Formats: sequence, structure tokens, C-alpha cells
Amino acid sequence: MSPRSTDTLLSSKVSVPQYLELEKQRDREKIANFVYERFHERCIQAFTDNKNKNGFIMMASACLMIEALESFWQGWKKSPNSALAFCQFFDRNAQFLTLRGASQQFYVNVRCGIMHQGETTGGWHIRRDLESLFDAKSLTIDATRFLRALNGCLSDYRAALKESEWHAEVWKQCRKKMKDVCANAKRVA
Repeated sequence: MSPRSTDTLLSSKVSVPQYLELEKQRDREKIANFVYERFHERCIQAFTDNKNKNGFIMMASACLMIEALESFWQGWKKSPNSALAFCQFFDRNAQFLTLRGASQQFYVNVRCGIMHQGETTGGWHIRRDLESLFDAKSLTIDATRFLRALNGCLSDYRAALKESEWHAEVWKQCRKKMKDVCANAKRVA
């Protein structure tokens, strides 16, 4: 017998009904921790203390996370414009200051290159041994530093949720997105 769609785990510790109960209780701290846990488990944890990690797959995971996390910030059911999501994300997060002028190029040559062609394009490169997150001269991203910065953004988002009141814009958008996340867990005939 297969599990019911309401039993779907949204993270390793929180199912759809558990999330809905947290929302009903307006438990900002537990929801903020759950959102952090969901992203960290799915997009970052596999590369922590992993001697076999690969910069290319780290960046694929990072790109997936950026678009999904921006959907939480914006309350989008799904990203209406992926390029816009990346530009907004880089503009909002100080950790990616070095990419602000290159966010459109990053989107086309890293995100789209990886997701659609299985490679970076336009002369962009991915490494794990740079002194900085991005070298504009060589168009090279350090995947380890990039993922570390992304984890910082995730921590900042969690802090913003914890520090904001339930009716603040950040919470309205998070709940809007979570409504869609929960709906997506339901099986459609």
C-alpha cells in the first residue's frame, strides 16, 4: 500500500499535515527552521564533508536552490521568469555582490548551460580552488564558496522569518509559496 499524499515529507522531519499544524499555530520559529532544513537537506548537505563532491553538480544544485528560494521570497507558485529570479536573488543578497553586474550572463551561461546542455557556456568555468567566489576576468565560479554563500543567504532568510511578525510581507510570501508546495504534494488523477 502506498503512503497517502498527505504523508508526504516536505523535509526529513516535517510532513504536509505537520507543516499545516505549524502554520495554524503561527509557529514562526519552527516554520523558519523547517524551511532552512528543507533547502539545506536537498541542496547543500550532500556536499558537506564529501570528498567526492564535484563543482559542476554543486552548481546545478545551487541554481535549483536559487530559483526555488527566490520563489519563497516572492511567493511565486512557479518562477514566471527564471532570469528575473536570478537577477533579483543576486541583487538582494550581499554575499553575491561580485556577481551583480554579471547576473544575466551567469543565468544564461551557468544556469541554462548546466540545466539544458549539461555544461557551462560562453567561456564560463566552475572550479573549487579559487581565492574568491567569482573571478570576473576568467569568468570562473568557485563552487565551494558559491554554495557557502548560498547557505549564508538561506540562514539570512531563516533569520528574516524568525524576526518578522506573522503578517509581514516575508511571511505572506512564504505562506503563499508553502500553500503551493503542499498542493503539489497531492496526487492528481
